Amino acid sequence: MKADIGRIQKMEALLNRCTAASARLDQSLEEMDALRKDTIRLFRYYGSEAWHADREAELPEGVSAGVLSEDAAYDAITALRDSAFHMLKLATDILENRI
Repeated sequence: MKADIGRIQKMEALLNRCTAASARLDQSLEEMDALRKDTIRLFRYYGSEAWHADREAELPEGVSAGVLSEDAAYDAITALRDSAFHMLKLATDILENRI
């Protein structure tokens, strides 16, 4: 019996893509894990008394203060939550059905 070279090449390409994607995901997860405490601090700051006080204060011209907008912080929180749910669904699918 001859080996199906076409199938082997397709599976090899899938293996390489999967391995590369897994490495990128692991790197991103490590980065998020390292930022976990800072992320919690940021999310607790949003909407706090300090955040409201900073919004009312006069800022020098040229100071970047996107963190004081309602949309930027809310969008960051929502995006992270969406990513967390996506990771949870993906992890559940992998653990239940694929391995």
